[in-house]
Amino acid sequence: MMQHMIDMLAEKKEWTVSEISFAIKQLMETSFAYVRVKGEIFGAKRADSGHWYLSLKDENSVLAAVCWRGVAGSLGVKIEDGIEVIASGKITTFNGRSSYQLVIEKLELAGEGALLKLLEERKQKFLAEGLFDAAHKQKIPYLPQTIGVVTSPTGAVIRDIIHRIRDRFPVHIVVWPTPVQGEGAADKIAAAIRGFNALPKDSPYRPEVLIVARGGGSLEDLWAFNEEVVVRAVYKSNIPLISAVGHETDTMLIDYAADVRAPTPTGAAEFAVPVKSEIYNGLLTTDLRLKNAVTRYFSELMQVVNGLARGIPSLAQIILENQQKVDDRSERLQLAFKNLLKDKNNLLKLTNLKPFYVNNLLEAKKESLQNLGLRLDSVSIESVLKRGFAWVSDSAFRTVYSTNKAKSSDKLHIRFADGIVKVRVTERDGAIQGDLFDSF
Repeated sequence: MMQHMIDMLAEKKEWTVSEISFAIKQLMETSFAYVRVKGEIFGAKRADSGHWYLSLKDENSVLAAVCWRGVAGSLGVKIEDGIEVIASGKITTFNGRSSYQLVIEKLELAGEGALLKLLEERKQKFLAEGLFDAAHKQKIPYLPQTIGVVTSPTGAVIRDIIHRIRDRFPVHIVVWPTPVQGEGAADKIAAAIRGFNALPKDSPYRPEVLIVARGGGSLEDLWAFNEEVVVRAVYKSNIPLISAVGHETDTMLIDYAADVRAPTPTGAAEFAVPVKSEIYNGLLTTDLRLKNAVTRYFSELMQVVNGLARGIPSLAQIILENQQKVDDRSERLQLAFKNLLKDKNNLLKLTNLKPFYVNNLLEAKKESLQNLGLRLDSVSIESVLKRGFAWVSDSAFRTVYSTNKAKSSDKLHIRFADGIVKVRVTERDGAIQGDLFDSF
């Protein structure tokens, strides 16, 4: 095709400027309909229209390039000076200047330096958004019944994971096969993570923990695990997730977003399940310790019971001792009753033999009664009044015991041995004055 166009150009002896420009444009676009060009970006600028204009250079040459607005928004690489890229697209001419340019349709980073720079930028971006926060991490279940694995269905990685899990504690393993490098791998890995999370909670295929795994490789080989779509899928996963990408020294952005980072795929299997034999031995040890503890507990209780039993007399002994007390009380009661009857009988006999005893007793009681009467009479009100005392009371005949009480009464009754004098109470210069107004 190219040779045919060259022949056509050679046959025509005279061309207009537009004809030659159009012919060259057709030749260029036909011959270079799709090319991949590696070079360093410089002079990049974004026009008001949204289109990007830039150049690609190496140590010898410069190639103009353009990226239309609709394509620039979907590029996975940020256009900026100084990064080495592989630009894919077609070569076309710009008629107005008799120049040619690369129309970029796809842009990839080239060289580890450029990848590391982009990696750091993304890391800082995700850190600022909180996608790596420790507070968001979920705890890996101790003994999951089902484990989901996102990895390539072929190769040593999936075999190592399956074998390691079977050796430690066999559980149900569900594999969601995906490519782990190359174009489209990141989207499919993210889709697998979302797919596991979308399974119904009662589904037998819904795992309790996820493992995203890949073997070692170059930074370019592992780049899918640095893509934003994968990092965000990991962050949004409701199922705890273990990342196991590359070797122990490889650290991808998925490792920061995952709940646990394993150094290798085999290490991820070890994080996912415990060792069954260790659990079994631990249960045996715990069971033995429990039995020994129960035996010691009941043995100590038995010793306490036996000690208490030694301090408690037997039931027969208690009954015999109480029977002995009853017999003693019964005998003493009988003797006491007999002695009482005997004393009463002797008294009765003595009374019958000496009648004057009763008279003496009555006289003694009479004399005692007279003495009590005299003592009572000596402390009566009348006796006290006869000795020159007076009894002061208010108008209601309540005894007045103090001057304050007398001041608060308008009338006082003063009782003598031969009658009562009534007085009105007044107070002059702090002293109580009384005026006689009646007597009876």
